[in-house]
Amino acid sequence: MACNSCSTGKDGQPKGCKNNGTCGTDSCNKLTVFDWLSNMSLPNGEKPFNWVEVRFKNGRKVYYKNPENLTLSIGDIVATQAQSGHDVGMVTLTGELVRVQMKRKNVSEDDPEALKIYRKASQKDIDIWSAARDKEEPMKVKARQFAINLKLQMKISDIEFQGDGSKATFYYTAEDRVDFRELIKVFAKEFRTRIEMKQVGFRQEASRLGGIGSCGRELCCSTWLTDFRSVSTSAARYQQLSLNPQKLAGQCGKLKCCLNYELDTYLDALKDFPKSDVKLITEKGKAVCQKTDIFKRHMWFAYEGEWMNWHKLTVDQANEIIALNAKKKKAQSLEEYASELIEDTKAEFENVVGQDSLTRFDSPKRKNKRRNNRNKNKKKSTNNAK
Repeated sequence: MACNSCSTGKDGQPKGCKNNGTCGTDSCNKLTVFDWLSNMSLPNGEKPFNWVEVRFKNGRKVYYKNPENLTLSIGDIVATQAQSGHDVGMVTLTGELVRVQMKRKNVSEDDPEALKIYRKASQKDIDIWSAARDKEEPMKVKARQFAINLKLQMKISDIEFQGDGSKATFYYTAEDRVDFRELIKVFAKEFRTRIEMKQVGFRQEASRLGGIGSCGRELCCSTWLTDFRSVSTSAARYQQLSLNPQKLAGQCGKLKCCLNYELDTYLDALKDFPKSDVKLITEKGKAVCQKTDIFKRHMWFAYEGEWMNWHKLTVDQANEIIALNAKKKKAQSLEEYASELIEDTKAEFENVVGQDSLTRFDSPKRKNKRRNNRNKNKKKSTNNAK
């Protein structure tokens, strides 16, 4: 994921804008929306939609009204309204697609308290904004040290300055409620600015910071995932995954969001499966489920007391035995049903290349001419001796 100005250089660093994915062309940013309506013209008499989407640090997006009808395009730096002063952000979406996104995120167009766009950012605005962002990293180191000194059970994960530099928002995570009144006094005295503390969840923290998951790709929460649904261990049980917290937990320390991606498919496939705790009653004895193969729709059962001998049945065969047991009848044995399950283990391959030899690309062996010549000379000498 890189645009022309952010292509990687020799040392692995961004080659052009050096902003690590926050460049002005907006083609390699997190949570970017492709404007597929940009090349379509509006019908006659229709005015362009006067709302725009503006992105701030770490993918935070806010929708602003454009009352002055400024000509804005994706990548423009704008000064926007804030609770006090103004903020500076980048336009990431304009036009009719903004209306679709606002409807999707339940943002009302008729809100009388809607925030507005003041102007396109001047060079002075950009300089103040850049200077404020340069302060964030050293401030974060000091802020964490202050929290440790006060023995607060919290982690300050990020700091975001307002565009005019008048306010700093401290994002933190904590397991329980934290009394940070003393901490705010220390921050205000040290940093000489207005302080706002905002608690975020562990998943939100991971989405803000980003990273690489165990799959080798960027985190879903920092690239495209916007809603965080609760994930339970039952999702792993339904998919027959080992309940190993080290493998099931993501970088946020919580269960991975991707456990929910295929859960609905597994639940649909398991609808006609009998429950694993249901016992099959036969004349030979009771059988208990040992293993289930959801994809091949097979189940393995073993008699009580004969745990080493497993008998493979299909889901339909297991349901048939359960139906007999419901009528207070016993099946003869599991072997009778297992013998009906005939498997063709022979693999048939088609010759799509036209050649079957596995050694067709090997170089042919060279004959040893010297050895052949020696044998011929020996034969001649023996004949002459005779």
